[in-house]
Amino acid sequence: MIYLGIDPGKSGALAMIDGDSASVIPFDERDYADNIRICSEGGAVCCLEHVSAMPGQGVTSVFSFGENFGFIQGVLMANGVKYELVRPQKWKKEFSVTSDKNTSIAVCKRLFPEVSLRRTERSRKDDDGFAEALLMAEYARRHF
Repeated sequence: MIYLGIDPGKSGALAMIDGDSASVIPFDERDYADNIRICSEGGAVCCLEHVSAMPGQGVTSVFSFGENFGFIQGVLMANGVKYELVRPQKWKKEFSVTSDKNTSIAVCKRLFPEVSLRRTERSRKDDDGFAEALLMAEYARRHF
């Protein structure tokens, strides 16, 4: 079984756990579709973060976010991948993660020390979107 975790934001990520192997890729429609299709062939389940618009967000950004969220759900459904929408409060409680993004990075590094959380090779900082996607994949492994 392959466990997926998806942070659906514009700077989100897709994480995959297959046995002892874990990896993360940044949001890109083509890469998401290809990777989800490949994972579905081996049997996959997904924890998709259930998020909504926040006060103060602009109309354009909310529309774009909704497009990404709908695209991801469509790709999962089209490939027959079972997924569950999980609110951030629920999966974060599992790992004692707070709203401080650095706690997600710290917990993820402890659980997955072999996985790079840098968005690119040139990045100097670990990416909280990568960490959160990987933690959601671990949540899926523990609960689905």
